[in-house]
Amino acid sequence: MSCSISFDGVLPCAMRASEAAVSTATDVVSRLGADISAGLTAEEVERRRKAFGRNEFTIKEEEPLSKKYLNQFNDPLILLLLASAIISLIARQLDDAFSITVAIVIVVTVAFVQEYRSERSLEALSQLIPPKCHCVRSGIMQEMLAGDLVPGDTVNISLGDRVPADIRLTEVVDLEVDESSFTGETIPSRKSTLPQSAACKGVSQLKNIAFMGTFVCSGHGKGVVIGVGEDSEFGSVFRMMQNEESPKTPLQKSMSTLGKQLSFYSLLIIGCIMLLGWLQGRHLLAMFTIGVSLAVAAIPEGLPIVVTVTLALGVIRMAGRHAIVKRLPIVETLGCVNVVCSDKTGTLTENKMEVTRLYTASRQRASVGKTGAVDCEGCVVSPSSHPDIVKMIEVGCVCNNAQLRGGQIIGHPTEGAMLALAHKLNLFGLRDQFVRTEERTFSSEKKWMGVLVRPRSHQVTEPPSKNEDWYMKGALDVVLRHCTTISGGGLLTPSLHEHYMSVASEYGHQGLRVVAMAYGRDLNDLSFAGLMAMWDPPRENVRDAIANLHSSGVSVKMITGDAKETGEAIGKKTLSVTCFVERTTFPLPSSLFIG
Repeated sequence: MSCSISFDGVLPCAMRASEAAVSTATDVVSRLGADISAGLTAEEVERRRKAFGRNEFTIKEEEPLSKKYLNQFNDPLILLLLASAIISLIARQLDDAFSITVAIVIVVTVAFVQEYRSERSLEALSQLIPPKCHCVRSGIMQEMLAGDLVPGDTVNISLGDRVPADIRLTEVVDLEVDESSFTGETIPSRKSTLPQSAACKGVSQLKNIAFMGTFVCSGHGKGVVIGVGEDSEFGSVFRMMQNEESPKTPLQKSMSTLGKQLSFYSLLIIGCIMLLGWLQGRHLLAMFTIGVSLAVAAIPEGLPIVVTVTLALGVIRMAGRHAIVKRLPIVETLGCVNVVCSDKTGTLTENKMEVTRLYTASRQRASVGKTGAVDCEGCVVSPSSHPDIVKMIEVGCVCNNAQLRGGQIIGHPTEGAMLALAHKLNLFGLRDQFVRTEERTFSSEKKWMGVLVRPRSHQVTEPPSKNEDWYMKGALDVVLRHCTTISGGGLLTPSLHEHYMSVASEYGHQGLRVVAMAYGRDLNDLSFAGLMAMWDPPRENVRDAIANLHSSGVSVKMITGDAKETGEAIGKKTLSVTCFVERTTFPLPSSLFIG
């Protein structure tokens, strides 16, 4: 990490996330010379910017088009053809010189155009840095350019923000961050300020760090910047992509070997003919011309054209299926693949949660179709015909902090799925019908969230507590502990308790995430409303794509951080095959499910 000395003394070093995570917030603030309440002064910011640079990614200066075009001539076979064309031209064999030159131009031009059209992946990474952020400078909270942040700055983040730099959190209130752009997991990471164990080394395990480029989907927090630009964890990924050199494909290796062999045998033929002519007393220039003619005739100038056109056709077919191929030889490499390892979240699945099943306390089962229609035992659900289902959806929307902005869900994916379900049933503004007077935030320890609300139509002259109700959602077993009755009337008996648990287990084995709902006047005397089951659905055409791979003899492996049962259930639904778990000895952040 960067570290420098100024005229006023030694500047603090920026910290790696793994190092800051195991330290207390106070220690991190002290080591960075930061001030959480007042922030850095303008002079201190300038000193640090000179030492650490701006909070941005530096993309290497793009090569001129002429140099990119000339780089296509580095292939040994192309160089051999070029040498043959020059020699043919010197020997006045114009037909050979022309045909070989045309072949060279076709090959290098097709390769150049394809590479130029698809070389934009690094620029997309830099767009993950938000343009602005909220930072404390000289005791004043101000909105400023994220590119101006330096290590030691105090930054506030809240719902809907994209994290502008690597931040060691010092204050959190119900803060959850979507790290799917970084780790690939849809489940938001719930953040804390406590120091982490030294055994926590993976990025997804560092709960007191908010990483650059990730998205705040719940709550808010404050922290001190520990890494900016390429010194951040995301910056390390950026550097890796910039410095990565593509290895040669099997086809390139074969063509390179062929080019070297042809060069060797051509020179050998020319040398042998010249030696034989010299021994026979013939003119050396004439013998050289004969040797060159034979060597040129032995070179398959049509081979590069055939190979390039074949690969280009493959690229065109893949482009029609929305797959961008940066380098032509990659098409041949894909043809050599016999195992495909795919991440689950966002690759095999859509990276968004959807409610698919509903189960009420009165034992009504409902399913949500792809079009959004909710079917309950053959009947279309409506507010008048199925009040129990509507009540459960009401609880899910009121006990909810997600927001709908511009047609997009902002917040926790699970809560967003509940809002989306309400909109599918045209149940708009359910949360706006109530005034929230108290909230018990969700935590991984208690596994439930509760809000105390009263209708907006409540008369001011009446005591506030008269029309106040608790709405709760959370893990089924925890929610049931707070319930004594069920929605619609009746006691929550041990047999009913066991029945609801078996339904949740059934949904769990189908790869669904289950959330229970309850409501009532007393937090410990609630009525159980029912449960919702949701999942991250497979992408369209994934099943067909995997079936095609299997029919081609390619094995497909799904990598996921989900529990074994969930991973296997999703694997069966997505891959349509039986899955099993393979324990790996190399470091993977999750189990490997194989189809």
